[in-house]
Parts: sequence; C-alpha cells; structure tokens
Amino acid sequence: MITTSLIAAIALLHVYILVLEMFLWTTPRARKAFGTTAEFAAATRVLAANQGLYNGFLAAGLFWGLWRSDVAVFFLACVLVAGVYGAMTASRRILFVQAVPAGLALLAVGFGI
Repeated sequence: MITTSLIAAIALLHVYILVLEMFLWTTPRARKAFGTTAEFAAATRVLAANQGLYNGFLAAGLFWGLWRSDVAVFFLACVLVAGVYGAMTASRRILFVQAVPAGLALLAVGFGI
C-alpha cells in the first residue's frame, strides 16, 4: 500500500509538471513555480512544452508501474536520475521534489511495503 501510494503520488506530480510546462508555462503560477520571468517564459515556451511532454511520459510509465513492479522500478530510476541531474544543473530544489521521493519509492518497492 505504501509503495502504491508513493508511485501514484509521483505520477500525479509529473502530470502536474506536464500541465505547468505544456499549458501554463507563461502564467504567474508556473513562473512562480519555476522562478522565471514573463520574458523568459515567453521565449522558452516551446522548450518547456517539450520538457512537459517528457514528464508526461514519466507519469504514464509510473501509472503503468502500478501494475508491474519491474516497470515501476525502471521509471522510478528515470525520475531519480532526472531529479539528481536537475538538482545539479538547474535547481537544488529538484532534488527534494523529484529525486528524494523517487528514491523512497524505490526503497519501498525493494522492501515490498
């Protein structure tokens, strides 16, 4: 039950990120979430939409992983790597938003809880 809840929460987080990046990138809400200016958001709208699509693929894989633990492990590892890379290159906050929850979910899968 804990594992399922963690995987579902991480999948829903990535759906939320998809919506922010693909559809709301230039809104005050998304600009606040990502710490961008209106000018930067306007200039990077297409790039953000592409990035949002990738977050959607992570979410889809995690939802699939709710039925297959091997799939869950793969997509959680992808989220973990993306979170660590994002923390190193973009914002340390990504470590706590993406990488740490993915790591905890991987531990839950491993321990079967």
